[in-house]
Amino acid sequence: MEDKSLIDKTANHIKNVSHGFFLGIGTAIAEPSTILPLIVHHFSSSSILVGLFVSLLRGGAILVQMFAAFYAQSFSYVLPFMKRVFMVRFLSWFSIGFVILTLGDKHKSLTLFFIGLGLFFFSFSAGFGAIYFRELLAKMFSHKYRGYSMAYRQFFTGFGSILSGAAAGWILNHFEAPKSYGYLFIISAIFMGVGFFIFSKIEEPKKRNISKKEKSFKEFLKNASKILKNDLHLKTQILSYLFSYSYMIALPFVILQAKKYISLSGTDIGLFISIQMGGAMLSNFIWGKLSSLGKNRVIVNISTSILLSIIILAWLSTRDIYAYYIIFFFFGVATDGLRLAFGNLILILAPEEKRPVYVALQTNIVSIGIFFSVLGGAVMEYLNYNWLYGITLSLLFYSFLLSFKLRDIN
Repeated sequence: MEDKSLIDKTANHIKNVSHGFFLGIGTAIAEPSTILPLIVHHFSSSSILVGLFVSLLRGGAILVQMFAAFYAQSFSYVLPFMKRVFMVRFLSWFSIGFVILTLGDKHKSLTLFFIGLGLFFFSFSAGFGAIYFRELLAKMFSHKYRGYSMAYRQFFTGFGSILSGAAAGWILNHFEAPKSYGYLFIISAIFMGVGFFIFSKIEEPKKRNISKKEKSFKEFLKNASKILKNDLHLKTQILSYLFSYSYMIALPFVILQAKKYISLSGTDIGLFISIQMGGAMLSNFIWGKLSSLGKNRVIVNISTSILLSIIILAWLSTRDIYAYYIIFFFFGVATDGLRLAFGNLILILAPEEKRPVYVALQTNIVSIGIFFSVLGGAVMEYLNYNWLYGITLSLLFYSFLLSFKLRDIN
């Protein structure tokens, strides 16, 4: 059991929320549905490359999730390792801005290569960070208080992202590309670093009920596969979460669709980000209340149905800028709901001693969904938007059906 005196501590709650706020300011700069596709499109006209770079932003985590859990299951404390993750993520993000400013249009292929490398290491280090972060949340907060804290965190993450979107719009309007993109990454890295520093000061409870590490990583993978095979609830939850990521097939190309049919300014792009994050921010009043009542499954039901609706809207409304406002607003609503609900559901489902393994299994397999944008890029390269939206809706509907079988607190 963990140290009860440090559970649900207000100071840790404040640091968790503050970290989310500054991280929101930082990562909104490369939001995969808006600015990142435009940055990649500046250096290359390939739709496949757009999908690939969107995947790189989060996909590198797949390679290390299970390896991180292999060690983390036997740790009483994980914060020292989390601090190392923070350092790698800061340096990776800052280096992208530096490369854009120094190489830029003079060496487009080389610039793209180093942007991709920076995104990969940013994502790769997150593979470790995701395991440590979920372990810290589980240790610091009880099930219902965790939903409360994460709702506040996501609210202020959205608020930070709105500020970031407004700043991004100003920078994009006042500086020519690609210098504007470089400034965005460097400035956002500084804010991100502040959030990393704050979170590194949390008080971590000691975990006493730990699992003995297997003799080899191969043995660990064998035991983890047995858990996945035998736990029907875990399999259902992972599949539902994985296919909820089907929106990634279409969403990076919605902004390119808007750019094609509507004359978008830097202000418009910044406004899209702010509207999306505003939806995310405001929705957490609802998601936090539902989660605190033990209704995480209901959150998934609602969020997936919202994603289905906005993909249909994107399909039908190609030339109406107000339709895009609605799309990005409710995209923020839905994705924050899924993130909150599935983050809580896996910690509810997992036995304490095997918590890192359960988190790693879910995160590792679900991370495959991040590469759905590569599929979307291939569809756009060889087919058209009708196929893009049709495939997306089919897979999202499968996720929606599975979501009714999820296991919650009650």
